[in-house]
Amino acid sequence: MDAIYDVLGAISDVVWGPPLLILIVGTGIYLTFRLGLLQIFMLPAALKQTFSKKHDKTAQGDISQFQALTTALAATVGTGNIVGVATAIVLGGPGAVFWMWLSAVFGMATKYGEAVLAVKYRVKDANGEMAGGPMYYLEHGLKQKWLAVLFAIFGALAAFGIGNGTQSNSVANVVNNTFNVPNWVTGLVLMVFAALVIIGGIKSIGKVTSVFVPVMAVFYVFSGLLIMILNVTEVPGAVMTIIEMAFSTEAAAGGAIGAAIRYGVARGVFSNEAGLGSAPIAAAAAKTDLPGRQGLISMTQVFFDTIIICSITGITIVMSGLYTTTDQAGAGTLTSNAFGYFLGDVGPIIVAIGLIFFASSTILGWAYYGEKCFQYLFKNPSLLIVYRLLFIAMVFVGSVISLDLIWTFSDVANGMMAIPNLIGLLGLSGVIAYETKLIREKLKEEKAQA
Repeated sequence: MDAIYDVLGAISDVVWGPPLLILIVGTGIYLTFRLGLLQIFMLPAALKQTFSKKHDKTAQGDISQFQALTTALAATVGTGNIVGVATAIVLGGPGAVFWMWLSAVFGMATKYGEAVLAVKYRVKDANGEMAGGPMYYLEHGLKQKWLAVLFAIFGALAAFGIGNGTQSNSVANVVNNTFNVPNWVTGLVLMVFAALVIIGGIKSIGKVTSVFVPVMAVFYVFSGLLIMILNVTEVPGAVMTIIEMAFSTEAAAGGAIGAAIRYGVARGVFSNEAGLGSAPIAAAAAKTDLPGRQGLISMTQVFFDTIIICSITGITIVMSGLYTTTDQAGAGTLTSNAFGYFLGDVGPIIVAIGLIFFASSTILGWAYYGEKCFQYLFKNPSLLIVYRLLFIAMVFVGSVISLDLIWTFSDVANGMMAIPNLIGLLGLSGVIAYETKLIREKLKEEKAQA
């Protein structure tokens, strides 16, 4: 097992080296300026679209725009917001949180572009359902099927890591530490829950996540804000520590500036998935009249995920100071301990409940992502049940194996997914810009008619 971890660790160091970090952030920066700082100037419009109940009844799609958003949010709001942030701080110091913020700002433009292309190039599959995502815009838009195949392979594999094993593993560890429930019991319960929903397909997943996501987000955010309000005098100091350590050349909590950037960006991407190409798979299923409309709605995922939820986790951990005495092995329970530091015995319970909701919904979202990648590779519908059964089984396996091993595997698979997707975004940036022009004109027209 140690040999496997060493090999994966070496691969991860190469994959998540400077070239990929530059490509991820660079793509976001390029799209930000090509689209005229869209994520800043059009954020109010995006939020309005997100919470509007209006959508084109005649538009093609399998689920509502809100369900597409919550399915994607379900997949992104998971252990990355709790354990991922803690791991980033332990390995890269408090400054890693700043680099999560910065990558998220540019990541909003990336996420927008992904969703635009997903809707633009989506198709109907053999089952009459919408199919879209990087596989399709790489093949039909960029005309590079080999890149589409590569993405689909890594996407199908990554689903077992980022969207499955890491989730059940983190839940099992926190539930064990909080309620003394054996890991295998938690894994079994999660596996049964996942099986009941996943078998129903995207419509079943959409219905469950549209309830799960708002409840879990409000619950966790309210708890985190309560800590900040009760300790409001400590918040400015924690924020200043994050900013100062982001540019510090001295090692802090095991990470100097290079580590802060690497783990801040890597864990930020793990959390909000901007650039990975996963979320546009759900966006493609939305009932929408224009690609840009769904792009705006999808863009808010990064805002909710990183700017709000990850910030609450990061600031709370830094305020507690517990990261200074925590090593990588203890990162899985650092957020729980930080909440307990401020709220006593109820703190770990809040984190445990939040993590159960977060991780369960992430498993559902990624089940859909993974099977769409699998379906792209293998057109035979009868093979889909095999993938689903393997995915469901991995929920249990993930709960009982090494945390370090599965997180490292996830990092490798995520990085390999991102490369072809980012190439597609850059190559099709002209299409994204054109669709942005159309949605701007459409929104102006709707405003004039209101």
